[in-house]
Amino acid sequence: MTDIGNRTVVITGAASGIGRRMALELAKRGARIAAWDLDGGRLDKLMGELGGSGHSAEVVDVSESERVREAAARVLEKSGPVHVLINNAGVVSGQRLLEVSDEQIRKTFAVNTLALFWTTRAFLPSMVERNAGHVVTVASAAGLIGVKGLVDYSASKFAAVGFDESLRMELADTAPGVKTTVVCPYFIDTGMFEGTETRFAWLLPILEEGKVAARIVRAIERNERKVVLPPAVHLIPPTRVLPVRAFDAVAGFLGVNAAMDHFRGRGGSGKERA
Repeated sequence: MTDIGNRTVVITGAASGIGRRMALELAKRGARIAAWDLDGGRLDKLMGELGGSGHSAEVVDVSESERVREAAARVLEKSGPVHVLINNAGVVSGQRLLEVSDEQIRKTFAVNTLALFWTTRAFLPSMVERNAGHVVTVASAAGLIGVKGLVDYSASKFAAVGFDESLRMELADTAPGVKTTVVCPYFIDTGMFEGTETRFAWLLPILEEGKVAARIVRAIERNERKVVLPPAVHLIPPTRVLPVRAFDAVAGFLGVNAAMDHFRGRGGSGKERA
């Protein structure tokens, strides 16, 4: 078990959803939280919830590499070495390929994929130097299987899964003491995927954000390399040995490609940041 008490944890997308929940869970365990988000008002509220000293919050656009480097330098100067980086910020358009705008596609990859590079490159050098640390990538079950209505989002999360896997391989050579965890959850009830539906709730339930956050924190403490929620999502890789038509039929039967048919997103906008 890894003791995260008195350790500095940077969380992107920390002001709401599972980011907020993880911040609260980790703070209970004695961690110092550096919360990043675009929503300054919600960050202020989070700081009030965290209480105590040692925590910090900053409005940071993780899609901007220079802004990330500047904010990371401030965290390192104030709090010292960062032990855990949780790449949690994300956006979803919830639109089909011919409906989503060029701007939204760029934003999806800027936040869901490229930001992983900017934040990790900012904090990883000191982790490698100390041969200690943990990088958590919150991907998605949509990074394991393509989903209708999520072409840009799913592609960005497939990239996130590949990012974690490749990084894990590199660190095994250069700094085996630095751990990584990739998280691949089904839809979560944060409001980001408001309106999504599941055909078999007993098999693929809409997940509760508090339980997902607690599970990720436990994975950090146990140095688990991969978290897949719910367990049924583990069935995806083995079914890929099937012919494509059979694979698609299984996905259709499970309701995967009908899940987004009534998607609204938080506030019905269809554009959300985690």
